[in-house]
Amino acid sequence: MFRWIAVLAVVMSFRGVHNVDAQTLASDDKVLSEIWSEAMDNSQLEQLAHELFDVIGPRLVGSPQMNKAHDWAVDKYRGWGISAQNEEWGKWRGWERGVTHIDLLEPRVRTLEGTMLAWSPDTGAEGVTAPLTILADTDSVGFQAWLPNVKGKFVLMSVPPITGRSNDNWEEFALKTTFEKMKAERDSLRKNWSERIKRYGYTTRTLPVALESAGAAGIITNRSTGGWGVDRIFAAYTKQIPTVDVALEDYGLLFRLVEHGDDPKVRIVATSSETGTTPAFNTVARIEGSEKSDEYVMLSAHFDSWDGASGATDNGTGTLTMMEALRILKKVYPNPRRTVLVGHWGSEEHGLHGSRAFVKDHPEIVGKLQALFNQDNGTGRVVRISGSGYSNSGEFLGRWLSKVPQEVATHIKLTVPGMPAGGGSDHASFVAAGAPGFGLGSLSWDYFRYTWHTNRDTYDKVVFDEVRNNVILAASLIYLASEDPEFFPREKRLLPVNPDSGERRTWPKPRNPDRAGRLGKAKK
Repeated sequence: MFRWIAVLAVVMSFRGVHNVDAQTLASDDKVLSEIWSEAMDNSQLEQLAHELFDVIGPRLVGSPQMNKAHDWAVDKYRGWGISAQNEEWGKWRGWERGVTHIDLLEPRVRTLEGTMLAWSPDTGAEGVTAPLTILADTDSVGFQAWLPNVKGKFVLMSVPPITGRSNDNWEEFALKTTFEKMKAERDSLRKNWSERIKRYGYTTRTLPVALESAGAAGIITNRSTGGWGVDRIFAAYTKQIPTVDVALEDYGLLFRLVEHGDDPKVRIVATSSETGTTPAFNTVARIEGSEKSDEYVMLSAHFDSWDGASGATDNGTGTLTMMEALRILKKVYPNPRRTVLVGHWGSEEHGLHGSRAFVKDHPEIVGKLQALFNQDNGTGRVVRISGSGYSNSGEFLGRWLSKVPQEVATHIKLTVPGMPAGGGSDHASFVAAGAPGFGLGSLSWDYFRYTWHTNRDTYDKVVFDEVRNNVILAASLIYLASEDPEFFPREKRLLPVNPDSGERRTWPKPRNPDRAGRLGKAKK
């Protein structure tokens, strides 16, 4: 029988950390009170965010900016009197972004909003100027016959937009019949476009390679997530020609110009440099335990980002939450019972490589881990925690959450025992190795529509009061887990039977981080 526990499930109006003078505690615990006061009165979040997002910027694994960020974090921790170091976990393909400039030259001049994808080849300062073409609506035989037509042209590879307005905008203003008609047209177009590429015998990863081999001048895409002008920034798969992603509005313009026979011509300047195989790191900070130093509690967040913007909410806010929480703990709880660690992981975006390597390299920590708390989904306040499939998670997490300030805990739904983490973020690396790792799930704030992997993931999207809420939660949970006289047991729930196969689901197994293969297969 599954057990479900809702901790203070009635969601009160969010006072949280909005100008609240004093916190509501279930006890007169001095450390919890001081965690609140330090987070509220002496927060360093805004300054940390400026330094990381505005000055250092995006943190693509293998880039000079990523290594600069690692060094910055170590310096910050040491400035707070906290031991910290960068631990190399392998190698990666080094690449550095330069300038992207995309201009429509004919039939009129317009500067287009867009950027090259990560690892896109360099065009040189002069760039590439070429006409445009659209993927042919044909089968695999027809595609091979049409393919030579791409020579010397930029290829528009994405589905054209039906609308540049969000669903929310349509729902608010359109007639219901008009909205439903638009959605049906959009869904049909997307389906037909996806089937078109499948009919070729290619995927969105292999098709750019085929177009490059046929002599295309470059690839132009738009991966809209449903918001105005937003594009998802992924990796380029070409080796010689540029791949750029342009905003929805400009992609639609280019598509219509080609469709109507207006012979558009575009210039793309996308400079970049390959910096060779480079070391890749995790940043690990530590406050030594005073009584049970060989047992551990851990803060966790991935440090890398995609590089279309600043990586503010993916996962800069998680990063700053853990940094600020450890700073506060060092000040108000300098002699923890158990050793407190924080892990800032490299290459989460490409397969949890950094955290998996740490799990493999540090069995002494994994085996004696009391609890790990990981955050990786935007700027919102934490509203859900799962017990990750551990049978006793309700007892321990419920006990700790019951002592967290009410203004923070009242929003949180605790689901226990929950299900083991799959592979969505770094706590899954620890769960797969049998250690209690828990994800701190946040409110969306339109994370997937506007900031996740887009060129809109910038400082201005951070809601600092929400992040302060999470700092208080993370620091409080670490303190309470550190002080708990009991050690978190490893008993796991029995997973349900798959109704299709009749076989019982199994717990995830640790995946080998493939240390020898970490040589820049970032596009794989």
